[in-house]
Amino acid sequence: MNRIRVLLVDDHPVVRAGYRRLLEQDGDIHVVGEAADVDEGSVAWQQLSPSVLVTDLSLPGAGGIELLRKVLARDPQARVLVCSMYDSAQMVRRALDSGARGFVSKNAPPDSLVAAVRAVDRGGRYLSEDISPALLNRAEQDEADRLAALSQREFEIFRLLAEGHSPAECARLLCLSPKTVANNQTQIKDKLGVSTSAALVHLALRHGVIDGRQPR
Repeated sequence: MNRIRVLLVDDHPVVRAGYRRLLEQDGDIHVVGEAADVDEGSVAWQQLSPSVLVTDLSLPGAGGIELLRKVLARDPQARVLVCSMYDSAQMVRRALDSGARGFVSKNAPPDSLVAAVRAVDRGGRYLSEDISPALLNRAEQDEADRLAALSQREFEIFRLLAEGHSPAECARLLCLSPKTVANNQTQIKDKLGVSTSAALVHLALRHGVIDGRQPR
């Protein structure tokens, strides 16, 4: 049986122990590692290559959003699930906009975490029942609207950048000057509301602009 490999990041050892018992009770999920902060979580992600990362937002220092950014910068296809008591609409949207595949409130029934890990591992999205699904739909619609606002040239540059081409390669492939591509790259990031290349790739994957099917 191919078990789902999970990395837990939470600064409370008792919470991590509870998550481990809950997730491993049915045998199809295996917790391969634990971490207490952003730096430990980032290192553990690189070393253990888990199927799913489960993280709190409230971590010592930089916090869970920064861990999301670090992990997605290395692997835009990373499957990250947030489990946090900070479940306001603003925090849920911030986590989803930063690339989380799902959000489970710590006030949700325990089985929600198990269901969320399985859903995210399959490539799906998940919100616990106590969080409005409209938040997920709204986040996706906002992104779709921003994508639709790109000009045809901007969209082609966006697609090529998301596929991993350098600005110089984009210029050559589209018969444009490097300066034109550089200017468009800045405009594209502004229009899409992303600040990093990793976030740009992740957005392209979410909306099927590029093919994300790669062996994990």
